[in-house]
Amino acid sequence: MSSTAGLRERKKAETRQAVHEAALRLTLEHGFDNVTVEAIADAANISRRTFSNYFAGKEDALLYGDEQTLHTLVQRVREQPAGLAAWRALRGALDSLFDEYGDADRELHLRTRLALRHPSLLARQLASRFRLESELSLAVAEREQAGDVSPEMITAAFLAGLRVATQWWCAEHETRPLRDLTHEALDQIVRPFD
Repeated sequence: MSSTAGLRERKKAETRQAVHEAALRLTLEHGFDNVTVEAIADAANISRRTFSNYFAGKEDALLYGDEQTLHTLVQRVREQPAGLAAWRALRGALDSLFDEYGDADRELHLRTRLALRHPSLLARQLASRFRLESELSLAVAEREQAGDVSPEMITAAFLAGLRVATQWWCAEHETRPLRDLTHEALDQIVRPFD
């Protein structure tokens, strides 16, 4: 029975990924405004109804990679060595993602640039990140904290640094790797504000 449940979950994950990839490919080929849910479903070889079982709309399908990355970040924070302070655990988890995915995640770059150009995508991206911020705050709360800084404040500051670094990275003439920009942004956050 458990092998059947495991197979079913793997197939669901594969379908989600296929729909996400179809949404990204079609958006790149035709532009976000010209892509329909029906076209994405057809490209992923599923029905419109099946699409609705996985995603609420084309925005969610397109941004699925962001959601997966943030879920992985939460998992990596929990995997950091016990006794490591929250901020260091967040940075260690992020560095492990950079080690795995590399500095030039083309798909992230494309999704971010699309979100910055399309208000509905940006709104969906922000809503998704807000939900995942709570999950990350819980992982941070499991760690030792410096002073009386709340897990929510640590998480918010960290995610703000990631957001700003990603915006820098997507600037038209930026050539530095995302990892360097992220380290710069996070270093600026921990400096005193005087």
